[in-house]
Amino acid sequence: MALLQFMTCGLPSSAVPASIHCDHLIQAVTGAEEDLKRSLVTNAEVFDFLESAAKKYGIEFWGPGSGIIHQIVLENYAAPGMLMLGTDSHTPNAGGLGLLAIGVGGADAVDAMTGTPWELKAPKITGIHLKGNFPEHGWTSTKDLILHLAGKLTVKGGTGRILEYFGEGVFNQSCTGLATIANMGAEVGATTSTFPYTPSMRAYLHATGRSPVADAADEAAIAGYLRADDGAEYDEVIEINLAELEPTLNGPFTPDLATPLSKFPILLQEKGWKDEVSAALIGSCTNSSYEDMTRAAELARQAKNAGLTAKVPFLCTPGSEQIRATMERDGLTAALEEVGATVLANACGPCIGQWKRPESTEENSILTSFNRNFKSRNDGNQKTMNFLGSPSVVTAMAFSGKLSFNPVTDSVSTPTGEQFKFTAPVGVTLPENGFESGNPAFYPTPNPKPQPDTPIVISPTSSRLEVLEPFESHFPNEPGELPAMTCLMRVRGKCTTDHISAAGPWLKYKGHLKNISENLLITAVNDENGEVNVAMDHDAKESLEETATDTIPKVAQRFKARNQPWALVVDENYGEGSAREHAALQPRYYGCALIIARSFARIHETNLKKQGVLPLWLADKNDYTRISSGDKIQTEGLAELLAGSRKDVFLRVTKRNGEVLLIKTTHTMSADQLKWLQAGSALNHIRAQRQS
Repeated sequence: MALLQFMTCGLPSSAVPASIHCDHLIQAVTGAEEDLKRSLVTNAEVFDFLESAAKKYGIEFWGPGSGIIHQIVLENYAAPGMLMLGTDSHTPNAGGLGLLAIGVGGADAVDAMTGTPWELKAPKITGIHLKGNFPEHGWTSTKDLILHLAGKLTVKGGTGRILEYFGEGVFNQSCTGLATIANMGAEVGATTSTFPYTPSMRAYLHATGRSPVADAADEAAIAGYLRADDGAEYDEVIEINLAELEPTLNGPFTPDLATPLSKFPILLQEKGWKDEVSAALIGSCTNSSYEDMTRAAELARQAKNAGLTAKVPFLCTPGSEQIRATMERDGLTAALEEVGATVLANACGPCIGQWKRPESTEENSILTSFNRNFKSRNDGNQKTMNFLGSPSVVTAMAFSGKLSFNPVTDSVSTPTGEQFKFTAPVGVTLPENGFESGNPAFYPTPNPKPQPDTPIVISPTSSRLEVLEPFESHFPNEPGELPAMTCLMRVRGKCTTDHISAAGPWLKYKGHLKNISENLLITAVNDENGEVNVAMDHDAKESLEETATDTIPKVAQRFKARNQPWALVVDENYGEGSAREHAALQPRYYGCALIIARSFARIHETNLKKQGVLPLWLADKNDYTRISSGDKIQTEGLAELLAGSRKDVFLRVTKRNGEVLLIKTTHTMSADQLKWLQAGSALNHIRAQRQS
């Protein structure tokens, strides 16, 4: 979608170095080789489009099977002290190399690619002081640290903040371990996470063929850079003694519900959950490094020696072709497969719902080393509970088959009836014989020159790709108030970007706004009736065979057909999770002009602004219940705000019974963002500036 938006700007190339990564469309079915072959056929038109755009604009192209964007970026592009933008919420993974890597929507990326100044509301800085090292038993890892921190901060505790880690505990971790911490900072809403430059970063840069970068970072560090200034003050400081942490599982259905493994059996009893694991999955952009895989393989070898095999489906996802090839050379792949693991393609796979799992509506529990565990995210089953853990814990539990199993203290029965207890895996930070590059076909041409005569490959009959048409401005004549709107619905509780624009099978329509919009809010709960994917149409016409209630996308389509602008009322932290900008594009496509929230997640709020949807915060959160479907909403004060006044914006709400309410809101719109709203979208504004 970022490319489709960039194409509308009329530029011959990107103003900054850019890369394209095909990691979202390989479905996990039988294993790496067959799954990749299948994907190349079923997704050919999407891959052909991406490759043609890369050639035309001079962008490095990492094709399907090359790996997950965040692992590839860490291996090839990240460098201490740089600023990086990426069109995925887990872009901060690159922070493991001591930089500021920030997840944004595609329209924000277009700012950078067009040389337009990119802006961000100045975040607060939370200092995370890491003391000491992990317990001597060896089962606690950096994944457990970030799971613990997510439990402390919650999914919105890092919103509007950079998490800056410091203290001796930072220097006791590997570079890829720090990347795991930075990756899951997204789960607490953090703008990004970063660390001072460490010897482990230097070693990783040398190991990944970037010695000149390591040398430059060394010089900068000697000069006093790449670390906090002496006497640096933080807006808040959180102290964590690593020695007190234990392996942790987070979930289900939210990544901030943290339970130490020693207390998990109590939680099982309290909730009445079955003490069963239905699948174990390791990998994803969070934990697919060589170090992670050596730990899993070490446990697999221990299990084999004890006569054990995995009791449940055990899926393993390498993070990149470099990791896959090195795993194969060093015997890690064989060790995993010998105990029943299936090694998947180098791609996102089940973490984002690309998993062809046998359909079921039964309650079940899976264990993963992923970063998100929202309802229905992995396999489409709303009753699948995903508990997040470290690769070591997930691997060990695959041989137990029980959620109550704690590898720190518990044993497993072998086929001969003996009791076997795992030894904590040590793991190898970097391969002794260096990294293996693998298949050269998976690597891009470095620094390609634009080929302006390259045609962009989009079939006019495609159901998966379409050229974007600019959104019209809400102000056809001159800036003023938004047009009168109807409230479509009031959304209850957690509403992530997965709720707004589901992933899984819908990902094939990411390049076709009309088609993917048909999944708008299909798993959202209507606060007025408690139903999922049900909206009320108070203006339904029997003559048109319109019913009083229908699915949310169907009612939104009716509003669009009537040229009726509409608004949405939403709850806390609306739009948390993925940077998926379709969650902003889809409401806008159907005619949404305003979203009123108790609070917004950072990336999604910006995405809404970029697409010309006005996000307003309720000054009094109790006003959330005062606006209902069918109410007529008008803005008051927006005209003055657009004219340069800092006046608050009020909402005049006319209830269906004629009662009129005046509700105060707040906003975070900057002067430039108000120009986006006037133009109808940020892209419209950029295009108008360039034409003038």
